[in-house]
Amino acid sequence: MDVFDRYAPFIQDFIYQHDWQRLRAVQVAAAEAIFGSDQNVLLTASTASGKTEAAFFPILTELWEDPPASVGAIYIGPLKALINDQFIRLEDLCAEARIPVWHWHGDVSQSHKAKMLKHPSGILQITPESLEAMLLHRHAAIARIFCDLRYVVIDEVHSLLRGDRGNQTLCCIERLSRIAGVNPRRIGLSATIGEPEATGAYLSSGTGRGCLIPRMDAPRESWRLSMEHFYVSGPQAPDRGADGLGHGGASVAEGPEPSYEMPLSPAQGERVPAPSDRAEDVGARTPQGRDATSANDTAPSAAEADDLPPTPEQPDWEPSSDVAPVFADPGLAYVFEHTRNRKCLVFANSREECEEVTTSLRQYCEANGEGDRFLIHHGNLSSSLRLSAEDLMRDDDLSLTTVTTSTLELGIDIGRLERAFQIDAPFTVSSFLQRMGRTGRRGQPSEMWFVMREDEPEARALLLETIPWKLLQGIALVQLYLEERWVEPPKLNGLPYSLLYHQTMATLASSGELSPADLARRVLTLAPFWRVSLDDYRVLLRHLLAIDHLQETESGGLIVGIAGERVTNNFKFYATFAENEEFTVRSESQELGTVVAPPPVGERIAIAGAVWVIEEIDYKRHLIECSRVKGKVPAYFGMCAGDVHTRVLERMRQALGEEDEYPYLRRNAHARLLQARHVAANAHVGTEPLVNVGGTAWCLFPWLGSYAFLALERFIKLRCADELGLKGLDSSRPYFMQFTMRADASWFYQVLKREAARGVDPMELVYPGEVPRFDKYDEFVPDELVRKGFALGVLDVRGMLERVLSWPDGALLSPAPLP
Repeated sequence: MDVFDRYAPFIQDFIYQHDWQRLRAVQVAAAEAIFGSDQNVLLTASTASGKTEAAFFPILTELWEDPPASVGAIYIGPLKALINDQFIRLEDLCAEARIPVWHWHGDVSQSHKAKMLKHPSGILQITPESLEAMLLHRHAAIARIFCDLRYVVIDEVHSLLRGDRGNQTLCCIERLSRIAGVNPRRIGLSATIGEPEATGAYLSSGTGRGCLIPRMDAPRESWRLSMEHFYVSGPQAPDRGADGLGHGGASVAEGPEPSYEMPLSPAQGERVPAPSDRAEDVGARTPQGRDATSANDTAPSAAEADDLPPTPEQPDWEPSSDVAPVFADPGLAYVFEHTRNRKCLVFANSREECEEVTTSLRQYCEANGEGDRFLIHHGNLSSSLRLSAEDLMRDDDLSLTTVTTSTLELGIDIGRLERAFQIDAPFTVSSFLQRMGRTGRRGQPSEMWFVMREDEPEARALLLETIPWKLLQGIALVQLYLEERWVEPPKLNGLPYSLLYHQTMATLASSGELSPADLARRVLTLAPFWRVSLDDYRVLLRHLLAIDHLQETESGGLIVGIAGERVTNNFKFYATFAENEEFTVRSESQELGTVVAPPPVGERIAIAGAVWVIEEIDYKRHLIECSRVKGKVPAYFGMCAGDVHTRVLERMRQALGEEDEYPYLRRNAHARLLQARHVAANAHVGTEPLVNVGGTAWCLFPWLGSYAFLALERFIKLRCADELGLKGLDSSRPYFMQFTMRADASWFYQVLKREAARGVDPMELVYPGEVPRFDKYDEFVPDELVRKGFALGVLDVRGMLERVLSWPDGALLSPAPLP
């Protein structure tokens, strides 16, 4: 039987009413997997491919055919805005079928929640944090509310793989299933991800089921892609000579602006039969006796056009639609001049940059006497401001541009977007695909313009410091996907001790007194804690007893202690991601300002127009003491999107060494790449890891991802520096390290390879006295576990050692004596 015939009649009506002529490939694949098996399912497809309908059409069909005795399906979304969007879409679809759709998060009225609690049924849409709150405060009602739960749909799975939030989601699902005595099928919806099999296994943890990952031809797309480079001040790259500093040849010749469109592979869908083609009367099978709505058998609508082979077209170079003020930053002027009368997104890689870009663009409007046409959207704004921006973007009559961070990577409906700009390169291929996928909906090609900004090089800058790392990173992200369809694999082997604390407290707060053995059985058997030993858990429990977060009863059981109650009774406990708590930054009693979530002692921060190294952090008083230093703040660090994969760095090295031209590079970017290649060839960057930059000064290019790079940095300092006479190591993570060294290159390689061959205990790479707290509840975790979690769960020691052992052999001779 065809998929369309298997759908419930009200879904067939929905398809006819929307004039769909074809089912998309993802919808056919999802239906076959859900209808045809009892396994979990992971659907991976590009943004706006119809994954939500693909999952819910067969689920709703089964709930309609056999109504559940409780809530039958849970939809877990990472954002309240996404919940609200899906609520509207699913409510319209389910209304006539009398399948209730409930949503549950902090902005939902108590009356709506009370109705669901009184008559649990249909579909419940909820965030991970609200599910945690329900388990805590509605513990006694869980079995009744979910006794016949059959499906859990987890949307945007890829966004939950980045940290504790995804693991918390799995823990909540497992705890709910145990309490209610059910084992619902899990349906994961995700954008394109690397190693989907690993994600499928993660999704299925604890269910006893396998995971089907339907294979389907991706919809054929057109990518309208461009990448341009701008110096913040001074001449642009074509006018700076072969090395970018005004030396070594004439400027790059003028030429037509290139434009680029990348066609991808065709899709396989299923034609929707017209009512006249069908042998059976659909209306006869509907409970209400409704007739099926006729389909218009004409050309497909825009909503389905991207399932058919598109007509390739070369987009013309677009003239400016506005003129930026003369004082404008050249890169931001480029954005300003190509967004007027268009609906666009401008992605920045941090909240601070998002604020800076928005402020500048609004200043340009004011200087020109224009009305403000720029909105802002990021996670630290109030919900009212974010919702206002989303509402304005949905209005197709308004041509507004929103500057945003990763908050709009996800599938929130913000209307028809014509173009996305990316300020500098994102950190991952996954993020690039998500951001580009926000455009090109309703039948139009996806379109992204990269804007790479670079500070003007200092007159006496080392040539190695003038390599355009962000430009190379952008090229690498694009090429990895175009050439290999490569996307970052999920990192699922961490040691989530912060979450372990959270789930321990949540379990006790909801269940009441438990024996230590019973508590360990309930918590350690949750899938995310598969690497946590019983000995580690004993260490945690003893520590929590010592700090009064747990209390031992006369019978030897454990309950939440007085200090623990202050944590679990706070509404902020529901979330495992840290709230933005500001730290005051001081230097020699002078207050410099505030920052959020400071990096560890010894790291650098930028504030008050300068760079500072952190000397001390007082977490109780939220106070940072620091000293001023020269240089730039290194790449983002921590369990966040700043984790650049080693494959990206390796492709950056390839871009430096090859002669290929990338047709999406515009004039400045093309010239800047040629300059970088000229510098790299002359300095042997890319062919030799270690480069002498004069006298005893050296530069190391390991081409490693963020956490392997960090492991190498610590390995050199702690195991090799003394023997090499190496001092002043200064990193620009994850690109290069600079230092002075009395040894030569041969002895450097020999020492590092010898030490690597001896093996490295990851715990050796934690500095004496260092307690690298990053996650929300690390402050309640014993220092020894925090150190262990960082060493064994964050640092990529294996990747670092493999790279060191692949380097050239040092000369087999004793080193010259060091003076």
